Amino acid sequence: MYKKLSLCLLLMACCLFASAQSYKKLHFNSIVVDTHNDIPSTAIEKGVSFDQNLQTKTHSDLQRMLAGGVDAQFFSIWCDGNMQNPYAWANREIDTVLAWTNRNPDKMMQAFTAADIKKAVTQKKLAVLLGVEGGHMIENDLNKLDALYNRGVRYMTITWNNSTNWATSALDETAPSKSPPAGETWKDSTRKKGLTDFGKQIIKRMNELGMLVDLSHVGEQTFWDAINTTTKPVLVSHSCVYSLCAHRRNLKDDQINAVGKNGGVIHLNFYSGFIDSSFDRRTDLFNNHHKAERDSLLKQNPEPYFADVFLFEKYPEEVKALRPPLSVLIDHLDYIVKLIGVDHVGIGSDFDGVNSLPQQLDDITAMPLITKELLARGYSKKDIRKILGENFLRVFEANQQQ
Repeated sequence: MYKKLSLCLLLMACCLFASAQSYKKLHFNSIVVDTHNDIPSTAIEKGVSFDQNLQTKTHSDLQRMLAGGVDAQFFSIWCDGNMQNPYAWANREIDTVLAWTNRNPDKMMQAFTAADIKKAVTQKKLAVLLGVEGGHMIENDLNKLDALYNRGVRYMTITWNNSTNWATSALDETAPSKSPPAGETWKDSTRKKGLTDFGKQIIKRMNELGMLVDLSHVGEQTFWDAINTTTKPVLVSHSCVYSLCAHRRNLKDDQINAVGKNGGVIHLNFYSGFIDSSFDRRTDLFNNHHKAERDSLLKQNPEPYFADVFLFEKYPEEVKALRPPLSVLIDHLDYIVKLIGVDHVGIGSDFDGVNSLPQQLDDITAMPLITKELLARGYSKKDIRKILGENFLRVFEANQQQ
């Protein structure tokens, strides 16, 4: 009896080991593209460098990104809408990312094309790509758009939470904003939602350059104006499904269908508040428990994001209980696949730009768990390779074709 039991346990252990090797082999043999990581602004804020060991300080660093099997990373070039001289800030962040790259030529290389990404993979280097998060960073100047492209920027998110003079954000289209356009009070503004004629001109110029039009963060009217203006497949770099989590940052079914018809790709954001409809309720209870401290932080900086990050980092044990399971993230992927097919979904983690992630996704080294979960749900290896990176490469190549 004991011999039979031991044999069964041994067989089970062998099966588990084989399963682990199977998903890891698939993950590390695929081209893994993450379209959104905020480590540049986070590193500057914390006074650290991406090529240091940042194990207890950030979600990402160079060694952990490589350990997570990420082959191509879009580094987010971002500042909030209140920043003075945002174009200069964008160039500062680009300088920072390129300094990391130049210091580590054996591990990193800047990529400008899909072919460059594939070249980096063959050389076992991280392909470094740049995405500007927020059209305010071009300061209403097409020449600055061109200049950012020439430095390597390969997508621009049309708005961040703040609107520009030429495009309205999801925040402004659904709620009063602390950053109204051109110094106006948003509720008193007579400007229509969506893209202005100049905004449409920017979309057309991005198409001409081969810069992907990113529709995360934008308001619904801006989304429709942009998708009806672009002649190239769009990118949604870090958003999820509104029907599963009714957040303004997520896409409604008609928008998802439009991205599919356009030939674009939606990259899923890992943030708990975009995937779990009950997360905000749990967070409100947490904030009420720390109300006095949070109010004090908001007096120092009125942007709620910074208070949220501070408190989440200060009380990690309490925060653990707020996190949804990893399966909830994959539910969003399943939903998109069922609606428009497996050719239109990818990964846009938002590591180092969010203060809560699903259970198990503690940092970027956990990326292979996405592959493990996809295998468990019955996705074929071919389809998993599409999700991990091939869908993005297709859209990237289509944007660069003249």
